[in-house]
Amino acid sequence: MPAKPKPAPMSDAMTPRPFTVVARRQDLSDTFTIELKPDDGGDPIRFQPGQFNMLYTFGVGEVPISISGDPAKPDKLIHTIRNVGAVTDALSNLKKGAQIGVRGPFGSAWPVEEAEGSDVVIVAGGIGLAPLRPAIEHVLANRPKYGRFAILYGARTPEDVLYMKQLQAWRGRLDTYVDVTVDQAGRDWAGNVGVVTRLIGRANFDPHHVKAFICGPEIMMRFTVRELSVLGVAKDDMYVSMERNMKCAIGHCGHCQFGGHFVCKDGPVFPYGRIENLLQVRGV
Repeated sequence: MPAKPKPAPMSDAMTPRPFTVVARRQDLSDTFTIELKPDDGGDPIRFQPGQFNMLYTFGVGEVPISISGDPAKPDKLIHTIRNVGAVTDALSNLKKGAQIGVRGPFGSAWPVEEAEGSDVVIVAGGIGLAPLRPAIEHVLANRPKYGRFAILYGARTPEDVLYMKQLQAWRGRLDTYVDVTVDQAGRDWAGNVGVVTRLIGRANFDPHHVKAFICGPEIMMRFTVRELSVLGVAKDDMYVSMERNMKCAIGHCGHCQFGGHFVCKDGPVFPYGRIENLLQVRGV
């Protein structure tokens, strides 16, 4: 099961801390990364891979965003964000030195400690690579504790590949297998073309001794789970991130209710076996 951090008192959990934007990078046409540091003199936010924060822009609102930095470096609070609405648009227009509010961290985590001694397979689609990057950084920093390690990533086009330089750096390691594909590409793309599930059979791992971490569009996660199941990976050895409809982050508003679960409290990381039946129900 993913680790369940002890929740903060409600008064603390609902009060944003002031943070300053100390760096900003445009990753893709609609995706950017910001680095934050606390303004209140308090300790940095220590988080587990897979957890998220609520980012608040004054006069606009707040939005849940997965933490995408290195958990071993909490002084660098990093979020990679896709511009898809009013709050993320406001965040995208912030300059270095701007102030925002931060609540968190919240939610469950990728079970990186439970995975020790096993092979690890990361399957990411699109922006889904961002919530998985902390888990990747943790495994790489503790590489001797794990078996074979594979990172499989799919994007729509070559222009949509996130963290291209970092993917190339990971691929350059002798102890890590990295494979990237795109759905469609022009003649200047020399890499794979096709859905990310096509990469799974090419990765070298033991399906009976592996932990698979999956994040991306829901349909991509469904097909990834199906492909891994065919290979013999157990349902409870596959973990998916269900980042949907979160508003309050503490399970009070009910907006993210997913069957008998609240995504913000019980997730966003779930063992697939725990929510398999819910994923088969339309409209849930």
